[in-house]
Amino acid sequence: MQNYDLLVIGGGAGLSVIDAAMQNGLKCALIERSKLGGTCLTKGCIPSKVLVHPADLKREIEHSSKTGLHVSGINLDWSAVSERVWAKINRSFAIEEDLKQAELLDLYKGTASFIGQRTIQISDDSGNTNQITADKIIIAAGARTAIPPIQGLDEAGYITAESFFGDKYPDKPWSSLTIIGGGAIGLEFAHIFSAFGTKVNIVEMKDRIAWQEEPEISASLERNFASHGIKVMTGARAVSVRSEQGMKYLLIKTEDGQEHELVSDEIMLASGVRSNSDLLHLELTEIETDERGWIETNEYLETSQENVWAVGDINGLYQFRHKANYEVEVLVHNLFGGKPKRKANYTAVPWAVFTSLQIAHVGMTEDQARRAGHKVLVGRNPYAATANGYALGYDPGSEDDCFVKMITDENYKILGVHIIGPQASILIQPYVYLMNAGATCKREETDLPHGQMIDGQFVEGTSARMRPGLCLEADSTATIDQAMIIHPALSEVAGWVTGALE
Repeated sequence: MQNYDLLVIGGGAGLSVIDAAMQNGLKCALIERSKLGGTCLTKGCIPSKVLVHPADLKREIEHSSKTGLHVSGINLDWSAVSERVWAKINRSFAIEEDLKQAELLDLYKGTASFIGQRTIQISDDSGNTNQITADKIIIAAGARTAIPPIQGLDEAGYITAESFFGDKYPDKPWSSLTIIGGGAIGLEFAHIFSAFGTKVNIVEMKDRIAWQEEPEISASLERNFASHGIKVMTGARAVSVRSEQGMKYLLIKTEDGQEHELVSDEIMLASGVRSNSDLLHLELTEIETDERGWIETNEYLETSQENVWAVGDINGLYQFRHKANYEVEVLVHNLFGGKPKRKANYTAVPWAVFTSLQIAHVGMTEDQARRAGHKVLVGRNPYAATANGYALGYDPGSEDDCFVKMITDENYKILGVHIIGPQASILIQPYVYLMNAGATCKREETDLPHGQMIDGQFVEGTSARMRPGLCLEADSTATIDQAMIIHPALSEVAGWVTGALE
């Protein structure tokens, strides 16, 4: 049985751990049951944004009439858009070929499961199995769409984000689409297909869409959706579905007991994700999970079993690629000689929902801050209050105006910032840096050139975004380097420039 110095389960963000381990001369193994690159590249944030941008342009052109510019004759070239989508997804093949050439790496394609604390069995699609062991194991196996118990769902058929960017990718936009789930994934697909001419319904069990956001942001988004003909039904539960003459009939029941039937060409499930830990047979290990199956980790991303770490979606601490990238940076620093050890800090986790209107969020909501016992100060500023906001077509007092909301404590410490409007994902990033600048560390090291060996240990030194010796002062690039930057957003262009410093 082959033993490895380091094993990574999952070919997404975990690839960076493999790269660092090979630089340090370790013999590595990587197990991936699907395409290389992870959810973000192959069925998530990257291909979806290739669809979002033309949808954004369509809505922006429609909004331009408020500035005096009237445009007609907008035509969607679905084939051209789709070609760009699949060009990104298919980068996974190039990644796989590159990994196969790595001398210190063995790539296994298949599903990993533990058959002992350090022993992994790999089962491929043909039923073949292989068994390996490893001294250090990184679990980065991700999550998948949660399938709700709806009567007749399997018989009628449905799509998820995984199958949409797979064998169920449509030849053209549907005439009508019902989306079950009013979270980030559902809201982005609603925006995409509504802009492309599809009649969209959203069914959400909670009392509002975008329920993780401020209530006024949810309300603003719902008004915007209504202006584009998107039908939103909140406080509604999907009961059953049937297929008839190529159409799908979804029966829903609202909180007041009323029943409604929604008819559409297709049904998309976007009602949340579940951990992939159930595929790993963790009951044969000492690795503990919470009641929902998310692997529990400490501040160093260590699991309850020695020499096993968990990063990314599978540890249940925010499902964003930039959060996974951040965790990998912390882990690489700690595994390969960085001193002092870094702790993962989730105080300033940003995210954006690339819908229309765009939403961005970092830190606490007003309600969370009050429930945490803070004496809060709240500020709001509408887009129309600025000259550029007015130039964009937002009039003072108009119902469609966008805004920034800030929550601080009585000492003006930033607790949270929330934005709805154009370029929200960019506008939020400076607040992330400001919140990150409040962290402290010890000045115990001198920066070293990239890749030096000190006393037999690899030290990252001054490598881009790996500067353990710097304190997070407001005028230091470490404030940027150790912050999470929303992915994929243009904020990365500005944030990642620190990596080009020579």
